[in-house]
Amino acid sequence: MAGLSLKCGDCGTLLKSVEEAQEHAELTKHANFVESTEAVLNLVCVSCGKPCRSKTESDLHTKRTGHTEFADKTSEAAKPISLEAPKPKDDVDMVEAGDGSNSNKEELVVPEVDQQLLVQLEEMGFSKERATRALHYSGNVSIEAAANWIVEHENDPDIDQLPLVPVSTKSEASKPSLTPEEIHQKQQELRERARKKKEEEEKRMEKEREKERIRVGKELLEAKRIEEENERKRIIALRKAEKEEEKRAREKIRQKLEEDKAERRRKLGLPPEDPAAVKPSAPPPPVEEKKVCTCLTMILNMVYTIIYLLLSNRGRLNFFFDTKLQSSLPVRPATKAEQMRECLRNLKQNHKDNDAKVKTAFNTLFTYAKNVATNPNEEKFRKIKLSNPAFQDRVGNLKGGIEFLELCGFEKIEGGEFLYLPREKVDTAVLQSAGNELSSAINNPFFGVL
Repeated sequence: MAGLSLKCGDCGTLLKSVEEAQEHAELTKHANFVESTEAVLNLVCVSCGKPCRSKTESDLHTKRTGHTEFADKTSEAAKPISLEAPKPKDDVDMVEAGDGSNSNKEELVVPEVDQQLLVQLEEMGFSKERATRALHYSGNVSIEAAANWIVEHENDPDIDQLPLVPVSTKSEASKPSLTPEEIHQKQQELRERARKKKEEEEKRMEKEREKERIRVGKELLEAKRIEEENERKRIIALRKAEKEEEKRAREKIRQKLEEDKAERRRKLGLPPEDPAAVKPSAPPPPVEEKKVCTCLTMILNMVYTIIYLLLSNRGRLNFFFDTKLQSSLPVRPATKAEQMRECLRNLKQNHKDNDAKVKTAFNTLFTYAKNVATNPNEEKFRKIKLSNPAFQDRVGNLKGGIEFLELCGFEKIEGGEFLYLPREKVDTAVLQSAGNELSSAINNPFFGVL
């Protein structure tokens, strides 16, 4: 099978012709080429029609333009490769000219250009062939004119080939073909063309920047909308949590009322209330009895208010029942824990305007009880100096603080200067009860409210 390409044995690159192999050898200094039956890859972009000769080239095109679809036309473009060496372009060629009967051949040569301008273009990085062609076709006017010509014709297939002109026109080509006025006009046209091209490029870049600003603005608006939506959801969740917390607080108050009610029945010697004996709630009244229901609701609210006031003054009620019914009802004496609880409740009621001071007193009493319970043999924990400023500020100046310590077993000695708990009178059970009551008073937010 005839070869379809030339393969570089050093780097593996596939080349379509001997000319490409020569250019590859000049650029890379590779000299090992073999004939290959593998055709050069030809991927054509579906969007813009740009041919790509390798997968790497197609990936770069996709990254630069965003085009991802390519048509594989390798088999269509594949053809046997010719191994004949190309004739040098700078050799003497003969062109035929005439009327058909007589064939006159004329020699073609490279035109002469301004060597000083040629050297400057080569120093700028342009090849000799490209610089010569640019100077010839721009009229050997200036570096700027030649550079503009290269930019405008950089996609020409013969851009890197030396131009050839007949010998008869060589002398004419070497002479200035334009007058100074024409050269000046040509320069003005080139400058104007470069200016317009620059303005068009700036307009295009401005449009791109405007599109980018619009895109960023839309993204910012979307981010703001999402943030506002999240904030709204957070507020709804917070309100829901507040309602749940309020519901739990009402339930705690209801349970506390039930506990107080049961406690009062126990103190009065009455049997506990049977939950099964509670009558079910009545069905909702008919529509025509709205006025009656409104009156009943008002009456019930008044009853609830009276009950609340009675509960708020239960100390006076207890005193009333204790004095009036003591002779007729058997009353169980209050336990030590109940006395401690009542002492703490009175302490909080007496100083309800200063919650921080009450909480400090509770914590200090809890520390005293804990120290004695854990270290009963340490006398320093069982003896308190009443004139101590810290003790007076935290406990001594609060009505009910010293009474609570006395319920724990402390006694006043040395003329009331000290509170002392003898070792033989240390009762772990009493101290444990004191700790439980203090812990409940510290952690229960409704302690002493009712």
